[in-house]
Amino acid sequence: MPASVPGVVHTGLLAAGLIPNPYLDDNESLLAWIGLTDWVYEAMFDWTPGAGDRRSLVWHGLDTVASVELNGALLLEAANQHRTHVVDVTDRLVAGANTLTVRFASAVRYADAQSLALGTRPHVNHHPYNAVRKMACNFGWDWGPDLVTAGIWKPVELVEWSTARLSGVRPTASLADEGGRLQVAVDLEHAPGADEDLTVRVSVTGPGSTGSAQVSVPTDATSVDLDVDVPDAQPWWPRSHGDQPLSDVVVEVVGGRGEVLADWRGRVGFRDVEWRSTPDEAGTGFTLLVNGEPVFVRGVNWIPDDAFPHRVDRARYARRLEQAADAGVNLVRVWGGGIYEADDFYDECDERGLLVWQDFLFACACYAEEEPLRSEVVAEVRDNVTRLSPHPSLVLWNGGNENLWGFVDWEWEVRLDGRTWGEGYYSQLLPELLAELDPGRPYVPGSPFSPVGPDGEVRHPNDDAHGLTHVWDVWNERDYLAYRAHRPRFASEFGWQGPPAWSTLRRSVSDEPLTPESPGMLVHQKAMEGQRKLERGLVRHLPVPDDMRDWHWAMSLNQARAVRTAVEHLRALSPHCSGSIVWQLNDCWPVTSWSAVDGDGRAKPTLFALRHAHADRLVTVQPRGDDLVVVVVNDDADGVQADLVVRRLALDGNELASARLPVRTGARSTWEGAVPSDVAGAGDPRGELLVATLEAADGTAGPRGFWWFTEDRDLSLPTTPFTATVTAVEGGYRVDVTATGLVKDLALLADGVDPAAVVDDMLLTLLPGEQVALQVRCGRLDDAGALLGGDVLRCANDLLVGATHRALRN
Repeated sequence: MPASVPGVVHTGLLAAGLIPNPYLDDNESLLAWIGLTDWVYEAMFDWTPGAGDRRSLVWHGLDTVASVELNGALLLEAANQHRTHVVDVTDRLVAGANTLTVRFASAVRYADAQSLALGTRPHVNHHPYNAVRKMACNFGWDWGPDLVTAGIWKPVELVEWSTARLSGVRPTASLADEGGRLQVAVDLEHAPGADEDLTVRVSVTGPGSTGSAQVSVPTDATSVDLDVDVPDAQPWWPRSHGDQPLSDVVVEVVGGRGEVLADWRGRVGFRDVEWRSTPDEAGTGFTLLVNGEPVFVRGVNWIPDDAFPHRVDRARYARRLEQAADAGVNLVRVWGGGIYEADDFYDECDERGLLVWQDFLFACACYAEEEPLRSEVVAEVRDNVTRLSPHPSLVLWNGGNENLWGFVDWEWEVRLDGRTWGEGYYSQLLPELLAELDPGRPYVPGSPFSPVGPDGEVRHPNDDAHGLTHVWDVWNERDYLAYRAHRPRFASEFGWQGPPAWSTLRRSVSDEPLTPESPGMLVHQKAMEGQRKLERGLVRHLPVPDDMRDWHWAMSLNQARAVRTAVEHLRALSPHCSGSIVWQLNDCWPVTSWSAVDGDGRAKPTLFALRHAHADRLVTVQPRGDDLVVVVVNDDADGVQADLVVRRLALDGNELASARLPVRTGARSTWEGAVPSDVAGAGDPRGELLVATLEAADGTAGPRGFWWFTEDRDLSLPTTPFTATVTAVEGGYRVDVTATGLVKDLALLADGVDPAAVVDDMLLTLLPGEQVALQVRCGRLDDAGALLGGDVLRCANDLLVGATHRALRN
């Protein structure tokens, strides 16, 4: 059967119509046999000798346990999805027809065998994914399917060359006293018998800046370093801190007759980066500085955007990263159970000013430090550090995910019984390789991680007071209001589950009737006791609905509120807390998970919650013991000179008490003020709320925050709080909503009418008499009035009455 390259067996079988879609219903389990099976790829190709006297086959990605033959002769045996293999075929190619064969062994069976050969080590899966260098989540995760792949997942090319070729180029662009400096490390491979002196030259061209340098290379030299002064280089900044100028870099190897033998082209941005871990009276911080300026991290965790990642092209990366940027995100952490993403991902981040935190690929497991695994780790690190080092967006290398924590708290140390577990990678091997290959980029041994104390004190790796913290007691054990009990210096993981968008859910699960616990729903819920945790996390705030559309809305809303509660709390702790990275931005298939964007690429309400919580200027009301404070977080280059108007209102909008507090704060700073007791104290918690509004000198209202004195299930919210109309406009429709009573968390779930429909905002609270216009981008609808339907135009008020009481709105 035909096979596409790049591709894997699953997508080849799917394209041939031989298997059902793995993402629908329980097809995942029906297709488990694929990962247990050996496969053969074969291609015939004609070759005519060209000008070059050397020929190399370059395999950019073999997934995973593969043997490669050319014309029946074994060329290569591979067992690492994450590295490149370059094989000399000069003496193996024949003029005319050639046969190339790749035999893939089952990665499941290989991992099982290697777990015995290397020695059993703890992990968090039903497969020993830690025994093979393959995408860990390909073996299933608590949000991902068990669809173990095999195939040529990246391109393969035949390269012909003479005299010398470039085997690695690592440019490092930094700021200097005036302008910038480009340092370029160049690795060369010489053809056997070549005795010609060479020249390596480098040129850089960017906005208003140029520079060049060259150096002679003796015949026995395999590496050279070049420095280029770029006096007019403009600094590269993270988004919302400045512009992102990029400069083109060309590296050429020139022969003795002036001919260009090989070249490399890429882009750099001139910037400096530091992560400052300075002890203070509260513990040890973890603060990002770019070009000397502190940056509060508003981050999201990234997983592979498809269980078959070769299907993710640049356009898809752009859509997903644009969703992140639109949600106010400035950093994306590439999680260690996935892959080193394609170049397009990092290029898009460079252009958008989205910072990248890159994990090395170790996640939630112990890893053998012996051969053959150690050499594979070295090779993959060399390949990927070299490939990714030019990108200015890349600001941190991280040793791995939760491995340090697991060793301490998950009984790993006892179960290991003295075996190696990866600590040597994180503390020695990775830092040594980075010192050689990318010395200017910061590194941290793991996440979570607590730096060693000044007296050599070894701290618990997940200590709120020091370094990086993962907050998972909330969700796993505690309600989301317990986020406020944590005071981390930097929270690099936390999150709450919610279902995918309604149209995504119905596309992927065909259960009739569809219920929260129908068979397909449980297949697409991978978290341990996930449904129980969803309901337990909802019932304190809202009643658990019996109607499925109401259940879907309630769980979606609860996820959004949980994430917004966490992010606002962490930002309000600034500068004590210097960043938050929500788990997670995206999904790899349609599933109930912690994502803000579902597996079909649709924004969940949580993405809008992130946008509001990540606003450059945030007003949030926070409890401090028995008191309330209002915090103004200003992550803007301009200071704030305004008044904060704090009002206690009845739910019908009548003012019961108020106070005016002057706010005077500088750029990128946090202001906190106590709410006077007569405003903070509710006479009727069921029927009152607090509204804090930042008001400019001319009386213009700015951002505002709300405080509720009791949970929604106990509030006296009106059941029919608004009127709405829909009007056709260019590119879609405008939905105008007028609040006749208090509207809490207004949402337009437009995909319920048209799966392609996208709304511009969501989760808006309106006081009586306020209006909002929601823009829906979609094609022409047969019935535009469906956008006003009770299952589409929603608010929290809906969840306090039965579904039968929600009339269709006109």
